[in-house]
Amino acid sequence: MKITLLGTGTSSGVPQIGCQCRVCLSDDIRDKRLRTSALIETDSCRLLVDCGPDFRQQILKLPFKPIDAVLLTHEHYDHIGGLDDLRPFSEQARLDVFGLERTLNVVRRQMPYSFDTVERPRVPHLKLNAVEAGRPFLVERSGGEPLSVMPIEVLHGEMPILGYRIGKMAFITDMKSAPEESLKLLEGVECLIINGLRHRMHTTHQTIEDAVSLSQKLGASCVRIIHLAHSAGLHAESATYLPPHIKFGYDGEVLYVED
Repeated sequence: MKITLLGTGTSSGVPQIGCQCRVCLSDDIRDKRLRTSALIETDSCRLLVDCGPDFRQQILKLPFKPIDAVLLTHEHYDHIGGLDDLRPFSEQARLDVFGLERTLNVVRRQMPYSFDTVERPRVPHLKLNAVEAGRPFLVERSGGEPLSVMPIEVLHGEMPILGYRIGKMAFITDMKSAPEESLKLLEGVECLIINGLRHRMHTTHQTIEDAVSLSQKLGASCVRIIHLAHSAGLHAESATYLPPHIKFGYDGEVLYVED
């Protein structure tokens, strides 16, 4: 399994508009963070996790290939604001989009033209599929057996949202806390991509220290911290205090995980 981190920044991105802090002014490309999203590829399946307002900029950096499905964690703009740019990926058939019913209802309201009974050219043609936390679903793929995906409930402040586990990899963003039953679904995960906004406490996101603590509790051997704010600090300095197997993720980073 190949995982490409398309974006690793929080809702405002890094640099933050108008900010003159040392992170926002950094020349290190790893400190330039688009809104959080990832591309997951197996031998015969290609999944997009979240599709924020930077999606066009992110995907243009990669060779054009079909996308089999989109997994939405929740309905905030920095996670769904780029769905209209999926038009080239849905010209031949409707593109499957999976998420909570609440999230999909927001997509329906914001993009009604994508669900007309009469097909329109040059619009994204989406097929919305509601899923429930704790109940695995299958993504159909033309090249082999369907791929099983486990949606996992985490809390964004008090709002339930989804993380996703595929095999030995799990992707979690915008989490503040997680129910005990969700942590059980993460047991045995080897590659954990997880949010850590900053060092100072936040009401709806966990801190970098929280991300480290949870990843150590789960025993993940490869951890990348994402959804980072400019106040998380410089990427280069993170290696001085993080355990060797836990690192800040960065835009464009590619990880490989055994299927």
